[in-house]
Amino acid sequence: MAHVSHKLSNSLEGALAGGGDPATSPLYVFGPFLKLIVVAGVASVTFGTSIWLVVITIGLVSAMYRLVMVWVTDGSGGSGLNEEEFGPWAVKINAGITFVEYTLTFLVSTAALVTFIADRFPLLNEAVLGIQYRTILAILLSILIGWLVNRGPRMAARAFGPATAGVLALLWIMVFATILQFGLHLPKFNLQAFNLQYAGFTFGGYARILAVMTGIEVFANLVPAYQGTAPQKSRKAFGSLLIVMGTASVTMLIVGPAIMALSNPLDPEVSVFTQTMDALLPAPLAYAGTLVGVLVLMSASAASAQGLQNLALGLTERRYVPAVIGQRNRFGVADKPVWIEVGLVVAIFLLLGTHEETYLAIYAAGVFILLSMTGWAATRRLARQLRGTLSGRKLSLLVGTAVAALLTTGATLIIFYERFFEGAWTYFLFIPLLYLAFSYFRSRLGEPGPVREQLGGIEAALLGGFGFGQALKGPQELVSAEPAVPPPAQVKRLPSRRADWFTRQINFDNILVPLDGSSYAEIALPLAGHIAQYCDSRLTLVTAVPERAGYLDELAIRLREQGLDVEHTEGQGSVVEITRALVEEQDVDLVVTSTRGGSGAKHWLSGGVASKIVQAITRPVLLVQVEDGEEVQEPSLKRLLVTLDGSRTSERVMPYALTLAQAFEAEILLLMVPEVPEPDAFGASIDWVKAKRADAERFTWRYLNTVAAVIEGTCPAVRPIVTGSRPANTIVEISQAEQVDMILMATHGRGGLDRLWLGSVAERVVQDCSLPVFLLPVHNGNGAGVLAAQQPEAVEQPEAVNQPEGEATP
Repeated sequence: MAHVSHKLSNSLEGALAGGGDPATSPLYVFGPFLKLIVVAGVASVTFGTSIWLVVITIGLVSAMYRLVMVWVTDGSGGSGLNEEEFGPWAVKINAGITFVEYTLTFLVSTAALVTFIADRFPLLNEAVLGIQYRTILAILLSILIGWLVNRGPRMAARAFGPATAGVLALLWIMVFATILQFGLHLPKFNLQAFNLQYAGFTFGGYARILAVMTGIEVFANLVPAYQGTAPQKSRKAFGSLLIVMGTASVTMLIVGPAIMALSNPLDPEVSVFTQTMDALLPAPLAYAGTLVGVLVLMSASAASAQGLQNLALGLTERRYVPAVIGQRNRFGVADKPVWIEVGLVVAIFLLLGTHEETYLAIYAAGVFILLSMTGWAATRRLARQLRGTLSGRKLSLLVGTAVAALLTTGATLIIFYERFFEGAWTYFLFIPLLYLAFSYFRSRLGEPGPVREQLGGIEAALLGGFGFGQALKGPQELVSAEPAVPPPAQVKRLPSRRADWFTRQINFDNILVPLDGSSYAEIALPLAGHIAQYCDSRLTLVTAVPERAGYLDELAIRLREQGLDVEHTEGQGSVVEITRALVEEQDVDLVVTSTRGGSGAKHWLSGGVASKIVQAITRPVLLVQVEDGEEVQEPSLKRLLVTLDGSRTSERVMPYALTLAQAFEAEILLLMVPEVPEPDAFGASIDWVKAKRADAERFTWRYLNTVAAVIEGTCPAVRPIVTGSRPANTIVEISQAEQVDMILMATHGRGGLDRLWLGSVAERVVQDCSLPVFLLPVHNGNGAGVLAAQQPEAVEQPEAVNQPEGEATP
């Protein structure tokens, strides 16, 4: 199968694809800046100095990102921090700040676009029932943007693709219009601005206008999206950064003085940028500029939502958030993070209004926390390199990067000092809360494998979270997919002790079937009886309703006529508690139950009896399912699908699978989904992902063939299968394609909030398929029945051929 490459061919394409957020910043940073210095009467002294400080900062930070782009060409260099080098704290803090920053980007951009619309329609500043019309419009537009983003990057590209080109064109038109009407007059750098009476306003203005640098980090994440070698990709990405940030700098230096001369920052009805457009441009062009501004600000809001989608996917890969947060919808994107963001934005607009200056300082604070973190990360790396080889060039780079880090850190401190009580304090609340949340989920979900860990760091970049310039790209390049990796001819045999454990015999001496008197619950009986007959087991029927004793008598008589050894018992209270008590008292080996009870609803995800039983006991539970309108078929167990992931937990189900395979002469299919998703999951041909996928497939084949070699000869047939990207979907698809009769897997058997937030592959499989599912609960890493104390270490995996250094076999 061939798939399409969406890689960027040059720097201009990259600027259009990733520059939506930074390109918008000149449209709204001048208002709060000018209002500060004009009201104070210090504009003539401080204006030019603040502008030049910002431009110098842009230059130094851009040079710093040139280093980051050279060092990290897989897209994981947005902040310069990575878990491998700095530890988990760096990822969690970075992710927390990024989450807040994306939400603020949405807030600022949507508020600014509503301001642009209100400039032309002042009626929007009026209120109804205490809520301004502009707030209602902002809420409606937020919902529209969320809906568009959740329909996939292609839809968003069609809606917002040309916007970045439009705003860059608008800014250059403003530059040339300013020069034509006023000549070239750059602002003055006045040393008097640093005197005690002016310094506070100089740095205060500097802090307010620094939001012009928002989104600069996206170009470091964009590196792998370009065609060419690693050096070529980094050069093109830096070229894209220069196009956008250069445009912003030129606008600041040339149009900035015109904005101060032509606008009234105290006018509450019209923004200073719109006032300047009306003064410099002919009326049709000025109104077209407003339309372009609205569209590009919508694209910036949409890009922040898409960035949050991809952040969620990356954190899901790294297991810092539950899988449900990163779950993709039918358009292939994670929609839940976007609706969470939209919900927060709507609530904040209702509470605080839709004036962008309300959020701008807090917005800039997050930007500069990230930039300062990047600066110190880059300084640390340069210092380490300098210790290895001393050179003048490296020393100058170190000094420049350290200065950039100091500038961005100083800007961060200024912003927090200036605006601490106006909202900057919220970082001290939200970042620790998010940090604790990430820590909690990582501790509950466990660490990912090394390949998936690295993949999670670049997920956002690889999934197209670069803005919406894709619609502007040229012809797409077709790239042939690599052939599937064949299983190796030889595998490594295991020590006899491990092999003996894998092939140990499990006795299903006592099988328990909970019943509630409904025909739905009785669906479990044919399969339970089938297993009991072949395994020579005793069948125990139980109900939580003592009044149904006669009902159980009739069922027992009918089953005994079929040659089964049947007992029954009644209890009072919860069927779950009664089942748990009987499992412990009678040493039950297997519980067989239907996923439907008296209501007839498939209540697995809503916490029905079947799911509660799995959470309550440590013995295997066989869930029997029948879809609505489907007749109950004669039980058949000729093909069993066993799912593994290379972990000790997943391997615990193997002795049970072997026992059933031997009893019913069934074939065992060993299924494992490689740790790295298929390139198609990213919607593009990604060389890095293709190479990692090939490695993961090779390691996975070797692992499954090792397991197959252990059990071969102890069951009628065994066949490994390596395929797929999403475990739950793949299990369901393979079970249908291979016409299996039962799925067997281990599960953590989570309950309460853990179950709600963390979910599990097993849970989704039960919900999405109609086959019997054999679940072996393993609670919080503790034992799984009698096997827990007897199980040796997990199956030894063979050494990988040409395995990359630092990576373990899945």
